Amino acid sequence: MFNNLPNCLTLSRIIIIPVLAVLVMIHKPITDFLACILFILAGITDYLDGKLARAWQQLSDFGRMLDPIADKLLVGILLIVMAGYSRLPYWGLIPAMIILSREILVSGLREYLSLFKVSIPVTQLAKWKTTVQMIAIGFLLAGDSSAELLNINWLPVGIIGAVLLWIAACLTIITGWGYIQTGIKFFNTN
Repeated sequence: MFNNLPNCLTLSRIIIIPVLAVLVMIHKPITDFLACILFILAGITDYLDGKLARAWQQLSDFGRMLDPIADKLLVGILLIVMAGYSRLPYWGLIPAMIILSREILVSGLREYLSLFKVSIPVTQLAKWKTTVQMIAIGFLLAGDSSAELLNINWLPVGIIGAVLLWIAACLTIITGWGYIQTGIKFFNTN
């Protein structure tokens, strides 16, 4: 279970969530910057865990189960904490709700369909949605205070994060609908 690096990388994303949440709550320029850096490192582990598991032939049922859970916990908790501390600018609560709703809906659908040995593969568009979503959250974590700290306050970090979060929400609706259609096809044939 924890005897291989890919699983440890996945687990590290879960372990870092409370640290990220506290950094968001403190909301000082240095903590915003640190939150962004830690989140980027978490994103790198998300990329590396699957890549290394395949390359080293260390694929495991535990890793397949834990990876999406780690991703959803990381994104979900950060969106909730940022919303709770008014860190989602420009109507950012709406795309956050869309993203969280889709994640719960698709997870439930996948779990239910797995009882019937039906899998819903991740689409390329869903991978793009995740990428945009992660970049958006990184910008939102950094916030304008990190731009000031780095003396790049000409860069509208908050606006960029908000726009990207809205784009991620649009992609979330499109990919979520695709997964729902797969579920509907299954229900109609059974």
